[in-house]
Amino acid sequence: MRSLATLFLMSWLIAPTFGQQNPDIQAIVNKAADQKLVYGTVVSVFHNGAMNTYSAGNFSQNTPYFAASITKMYTTAVVMKLRSLGQLALDDPIGKYLAPEVMEGLHVYQGVDHSAQLTLRHLLTQTSGLPDYYEGERPGKPTVLDELLAGKDQYLPFEEVVAICKAGTPAFAPGEEGKAFYSDTNWRLVQQMLENITDTSIMALFEEYIFQPLALEKTYVFTDILDSTPAPLFYKREPLYIPKAMSSFHSDGGIVTTAEESLLFLKAFYTGKLFPKEYLGAMKDWNNIMNPLQYGTGMMRLNLPQLFTGGKNFDLMGHAGSSGAFAFYDPDRDIYLAGTVNQMHKRGTSFQLMMKVLNKM
Repeated sequence: MRSLATLFLMSWLIAPTFGQQNPDIQAIVNKAADQKLVYGTVVSVFHNGAMNTYSAGNFSQNTPYFAASITKMYTTAVVMKLRSLGQLALDDPIGKYLAPEVMEGLHVYQGVDHSAQLTLRHLLTQTSGLPDYYEGERPGKPTVLDELLAGKDQYLPFEEVVAICKAGTPAFAPGEEGKAFYSDTNWRLVQQMLENITDTSIMALFEEYIFQPLALEKTYVFTDILDSTPAPLFYKREPLYIPKAMSSFHSDGGIVTTAEESLLFLKAFYTGKLFPKEYLGAMKDWNNIMNPLQYGTGMMRLNLPQLFTGGKNFDLMGHAGSSGAFAFYDPDRDIYLAGTVNQMHKRGTSFQLMMKVLNKM
């Protein structure tokens, strides 16, 4: 049975739940599910005290989907919660919490070993310079992503992630001014740190600090390769069946959710319901990662002028995922939106959908 505190928090987050549907937004969502590349889409919006959800194609408002890299925000929320409890500090060297065999030769750049200088902050802000095990080059082999898109499903344990990282070439020395490099490796290291600090699995930490407090009943970490609950991912015109890989991405891409529950998490993240709200100011120290995206501490910034949006200027915070999932907050207009186009090809599709929706609000 849920506690009274949990029920109160849930009611605060979502009440009043629904407002009047916007037919223009529904038309945009319908058009997005064109059956050429996008076979189903869903968008949940919270604005002016009301939530509305729009879906089309093979998606309904309650269809579970892979959040992919939006998972990094959930991991960040756990870090910030543990920080508030005094269990860690952002400038702690990661070697304080990781085994010597992990640290040995982890970051060797231009002949200099920087492993001991790596901090938790470097990992969370994508300023470590560490190679990306997921999309980074591997000597004599395709990238992990290329293999997955070719249908070669594989489980990627922490030990293999570390091995791929050490075989690669760092992008720069840790904390080099003005530089950031998007690396999923950072987040697998964060997971290992959190589990070592708490002697608890990342799944249990999500449950304790996020899922239970927010009463998220349809959000969980994908761990069972036989689990058919999430909508199948698509790559171009074909479903992409990679359950082994998805079951290994716990902290960097393994969360399954719905648009409405993703939005509830997003709202809680930016309103101080998961960790002290005063932390957010320093988390907005942005560095460029790939145009037009910047990275702060565990979250992205999407800053687009009117010239590129076809209407209004947008300065959004949140995260996107390679699955076509998105969860962003527009602080200027106090609008939250979350959802997915569930397509791994043409990653800009989800951003285009967001811009069209926001232009109608």
